[in-house]
Amino acid sequence: MTSGTAIRAGALASLAVLLLVVGAALRPVVVPVESIAEPVLSAAEIGFVQDMAEHHQQALAMTLRLAPDVDPAVAALARQIGDTQRVEIGTLLGWLRLADAPPTNPRPMAWNIAPDHAGHDGSAAEPGASMTGMASMAELDALSAAHGRDAEVVFLQLMLRHHLGGVEMARAADALLVDGPVKQSARAAVQEQGGEIGLLTVMLAERGATAPR
Repeated sequence: MTSGTAIRAGALASLAVLLLVVGAALRPVVVPVESIAEPVLSAAEIGFVQDMAEHHQQALAMTLRLAPDVDPAVAALARQIGDTQRVEIGTLLGWLRLADAPPTNPRPMAWNIAPDHAGHDGSAAEPGASMTGMASMAELDALSAAHGRDAEVVFLQLMLRHHLGGVEMARAADALLVDGPVKQSARAAVQEQGGEIGLLTVMLAERGATAPR
């Protein structure tokens, strides 16, 4: 082999190696399916968590609007509810941060429209429907303005209706979700708020007041 032939052979070999390197670099990277992370929360879980966080925030606001001159038993129940709701709000918002989801739901109750779950009146919830049990701003202002026994009655009535609505939402989520911590949280809320509903009902009866409609 002449020197010129050797040089050409070496050049061709170098070019072949270069082409192999470039081809490998340009080849698309295939990510195994099993390595793609699953979503932290499903769309239904995110919607429920958003709605329940807002629901809890209003309950906490109610406890803060209660006048200080109410019966100590009512004040103690309000503190208990406020402490519980504050902890649960932190958990719910933490889940939303992990899921990179906003803290509020632009379409409240839209998660509860699965065909296999019906609302309390036998029909599926409509997208954008209001959350059950929520107080109006006028009702919250009335609570802020009330004192003594009047404040006790207004608070107990609003909180009872609020808890009944929260339990309804939690039961809907429990029926809709298959498993996971959000389902467990919904089931725990039914039990916890169910017990407080009993106390609220008894305290209203002691004051000769009727349950809210």
